[in-house]
Amino acid sequence: MTHKALLAFALPAAAALAVPAQAAPSPFTDLASVDNAVAAFTGQPIGVPGGAATPVDRRLRLARCNAPLALSWRGDRHDSILVQCPDVGGWRLYVAVTGNSQPGFGQAAATPVVSRGDMVTIALTGDGFSVSQPGEALEGGAVGSWIRVRTAAKADPMRARIIRPGLVEMPIE
Repeated sequence: MTHKALLAFALPAAAALAVPAQAAPSPFTDLASVDNAVAAFTGQPIGVPGGAATPVDRRLRLARCNAPLALSWRGDRHDSILVQCPDVGGWRLYVAVTGNSQPGFGQAAATPVVSRGDMVTIALTGDGFSVSQPGEALEGGAVGSWIRVRTAAKADPMRARIIRPGLVEMPIE
């Protein structure tokens, strides 16, 4: 084989190696896109009053959603947002919103009824059932606020809504 023939053979092979391979699409939803959709829905960035209280938990592995996300307020108080994947068998999650500037919202946020370190009852509630167990508040807040709680010292934190002093709820729909 001559040098010209070898070069003619080697150059296309080298060019093929230089082209990056197409990455396979992830089987999971990009959680940053969920955060961006919530920010667009509320008009406020994460951590700002009226915006999401925290980013979506990066430990979540939500199936990739092929349709645009559906967002809506959960309840009349506008203290959380329902984010849904409208695909068949899609998922849904709730995103807590920090103190909102809409009328009537500032008053509830002004009176904390649970403090960090308080012992609370954590109630898991759904249509026609309620299961509860003791836990600890990792944050303080007012009635209607979403805070982090845990059931044991080494348990992963969960988000729950304050119902009254000493009682938080994790609704299942």
